[in-house]
Amino acid sequence: MRAILLPADRSPAMASALVCAKCLGQSFSSQIDGLALRPIFTDIVAPDPIVAVPLPPAQWNEAEFTLASRQDFESYFSDEGIARAGRSNNSGVSYNWRHQAAIDDAALGSLSRVYDITVIGRPGAQPAGPRLSSIEAVLFDGGRPVLIAPPRPPTSLGQSILIAWNQSTETARAVALALPLLRRAKAISILTVSGGVVPGPSGSELQRYLAKNDIIAETIDAKSRGRRSGEAILQVAGTTGADLIVKGAYTTSRLRQMIFGGATSHLLSAAELPVFMAS
Repeated sequence: MRAILLPADRSPAMASALVCAKCLGQSFSSQIDGLALRPIFTDIVAPDPIVAVPLPPAQWNEAEFTLASRQDFESYFSDEGIARAGRSNNSGVSYNWRHQAAIDDAALGSLSRVYDITVIGRPGAQPAGPRLSSIEAVLFDGGRPVLIAPPRPPTSLGQSILIAWNQSTETARAVALALPLLRRAKAISILTVSGGVVPGPSGSELQRYLAKNDIIAETIDAKSRGRRSGEAILQVAGTTGADLIVKGAYTTSRLRQMIFGGATSHLLSAAELPVFMAS
């Protein structure tokens, strides 16, 4: 995971995203590339012809937003003693500001294809903060994993990992992409929640697969006890002291999750620790 993409949106959630990117970068001597992610503006519908046009507020200045995003990004990493790309430093991790202009979600998804991982804050209620559409753009348009930073900066990342194993294709892909992190972890738990799985290999079979890659993990089988799978995952993560969850995204359809909820939706709204997702 030597190439990390970090979109900057100037929201309070950026504090945690910056910390998560730094922790990840220090583990792999990565280069962290920043860029400004343009907010989503309210659509104004024009009747003739009938079109929806995103209309920025009158006070919006994209050049100022981009410059301020860059200054926030560079100030954080320089204060942390991390050098710009191309300059020597002791930690091995470096930072670089990539774009002069802000980009939208579609451009973010496309660009993420040439990065190992993208770090984005957990979506919240603030319209100018991290949003679900950015995460989905990377997952589905980029085909790359996302590290979702919690609302508060974590104190560690990847020391104790919980794999939310529901036996699905998406989670198998997430585990494969997370192997560099799993190899560095001090403790790994494979959680299977009864009633929250699809037909596929068991947690014990995943445990054997990881052992073939010299990765030791324990298995946990949890009863749902009337809880949703996402609630059970977060409860076990707290019990085991996990500082990272690995999970496949949208192992049931996005439409179904919008209507009925699901583990992915719950983690995206309630997780207080970093979540590594892939689809």
